[in-house]
This record gives sequence, C-alpha cells and structure tokens, in this order.
Amino acid sequence: MKKYKPTSAGVRGMTVVSYKDSLTASKPNKSLTKGRKRAVGRNNKGRITTRHKGGGHKRLYREVDFKYNKKDIPAKVESIEYDPNRSAFIALALYADGERRYVVAPSNLKVGDDFVVSEKAKIKSGNRTVLLNIPVGTFVYNVELKPGAGAVLVRSAGNYAEVVAQDPDAKITQLKMPSSEIRKVLNTAWASIGEVSNSEHKLRNIGKAGRSRHMGRRPTVRGSAMNPVDHPHGGGEGRQGIGLRRGPKTRQGKLAYGVKTRKPKKYSNTMIVERRKKKKRN
Repeated sequence: MKKYKPTSAGVRGMTVVSYKDSLTASKPNKSLTKGRKRAVGRNNKGRITTRHKGGGHKRLYREVDFKYNKKDIPAKVESIEYDPNRSAFIALALYADGERRYVVAPSNLKVGDDFVVSEKAKIKSGNRTVLLNIPVGTFVYNVELKPGAGAVLVRSAGNYAEVVAQDPDAKITQLKMPSSEIRKVLNTAWASIGEVSNSEHKLRNIGKAGRSRHMGRRPTVRGSAMNPVDHPHGGGEGRQGIGLRRGPKTRQGKLAYGVKTRKPKKYSNTMIVERRKKKKRN
C-alpha cells in the first residue's frame, strides 16, 4: 500500500494500492475497449432504484472474457492492466492462434506466464478446468453456475472459493464461498484455479469525500438527520433515537440490519448446504 504525506486533512491517513508494483501497461488494447453508458442507479424508466450513485470519472469499458470458450489453446500473458470497472486487475492474453482477449488476472500472475482452458489442464494458478477435476482444498475463482454460460461467481479483488467436497454420483461439487456460505454447483461447470489479484483492495482508506465522488459515489445522509416525511428515523428536537419501533428501518420503511431478506421459496435454496455466518458488528 502507498501512503501520502499528511499535507492536508483529506490526505492524512489516505492509502492507495501501489499500482507501480503490479501493473505493466498504462493504456488498454484499443480493439478490446468501447464506450458504455452507466446506469448510475436508474432503471429502464429513469427512476432511481439504488441511491448514492452518479457522477464520477468517465470510464472506458474493457471487454473481459468470462466465457473462456477458447478450449485447449494455450495463452501467454502480455500485460497486467488496471480496469476502472472492477476491483481486480485484468491480464491481456495472447492465444496461440493469434487472438487477444482480456481475462481477470489471478494473484502472482506475471508477464510471460501461460495458462490454458482445458478439461485436462494442470492444477496451476490461472488454468481453467471443470470442477470435477479439481481436488478438494483447491482455491478457485471465476466460477460458473451453469456449464458454458460464463463465470458469475468469485470475480472481485482478493476473493476465492474453496472446493470442500466432491460428489461424482450426484454430479455436484460443494464450494465454500467468500461469504462463508457452502453451496452446491454442478461439477460440469468450469472454474479457474487460484485467487483473484489485487488482494490489497480492501485495505484502502478513501481519505476524503472528493475521492468517493471520483468513484461515482454520491453523499449518504443519515435518516436521523432528515424530516419525518423523508425517513422513518427523522424528526424530533435535537438528536433523537428511532423511537418505539421494532428496529432500524430503511427509507422505505422496511426493517434493516440483521434481517434476513432472502425469499423462503427462492429457486436456488436447494443448492445451499450451509448459510453464511453472521458477522459480528463492532
């Protein structure tokens, strides 16, 4: 991590990831980039559905390959690059047939390293194979839920899932997710070996409000600072508690903090072996 001299109140204590030690290219591959309009918390009718989103620096979208449909063709890493649209680093891979693609980079991946997507791939960081062939205790990332549909699980910086059990008869692999949840996944689905790069991402100290605005995060106002018409916690003379309510509420009046929000009849409930553990609040 990189720390700055305390030349101002905002910079005092602010930390950033030291990109100089990890990245090898400053500009992306032009053929793999495109413009993209960000939703900034709006739905298809233009109404805000997620608050505190908007503004921020303009981003160029990198087309990252999550399908990994080039099977049995070895690829060599040409560069490790920054991607403003995700917390992990990305790697520019040159396949043996001459095609270039961006992939999510695992930790410790260097320029010149190679990897392959194959059912017969070795259990080596960066390689990709079906879950059936991955031994118990191995860390994986970029996990599919449906075989061939593309990676949807375990893609953010520093994350990994652990293979905890194999059941070839039921065609199921059990994975311990980053949330501590243990869930079943079809063993014909694909996963990459290793853990996602940029594990220091969670150690950052944003430091000042302006840096949050650059990231596209707008200010968050406490409910107790609002009027009663705007929030259930609002109103009162001076500082007030939440009153005779059952617990803290969202702005829409629904219970918040520590309340289960998963639907009892959700279709994927049968795939969950063990629910995630509740984290203790400080």
